[in-house]
Amino acid sequence: MYRRIERPYTRREYMGGVPGSKVVHYDMGNLQAAFPVIMTLVARESCQIRHTALEAARVSANRYLLKVAGRTNFNLKLRVYPHHVIRENKQATGAGADRVSSGMRMAFGKAVGTAAQVESGQKIFTVSVPTEFVEAAKIALHRAGHKLPTPIQIIDESGA
Repeated sequence: MYRRIERPYTRREYMGGVPGSKVVHYDMGNLQAAFPVIMTLVARESCQIRHTALEAARVSANRYLLKVAGRTNFNLKLRVYPHHVIRENKQATGAGADRVSSGMRMAFGKAVGTAAQVESGQKIFTVSVPTEFVEAAKIALHRAGHKLPTPIQIIDESGA
């Protein structure tokens, strides 16, 4: 339903009742330390990623890294923000719905959520870890990629 990337619909001051973003944190783990290994999750196709999918991916990667590496041995960063407001033309269903609904007349739709518009090759998540947790970072990014609606690629930016 929201696969096609169109012109972003972002001017919230003109719309009423946009649901808030579910994404809670954009930086997690140890924010002060500089770790030698940097891994990045990259989208291979252009798509729209809903805020709920971003939050699910963030939670799964963060939870795995907390369990395996500990709170002080990683830095996870979400690199996209869900600006684009998604609209939906809700249809009444059930008995007597044909008398209530007015079909496609003025079908602009109500705001139902937000999404990040991601281009092919754009970075979505970045993880920095010490060298002993390289495999854990790969697994965490792979788990996060399962929650996203696009094929993903994991790139080692540090050359380790």
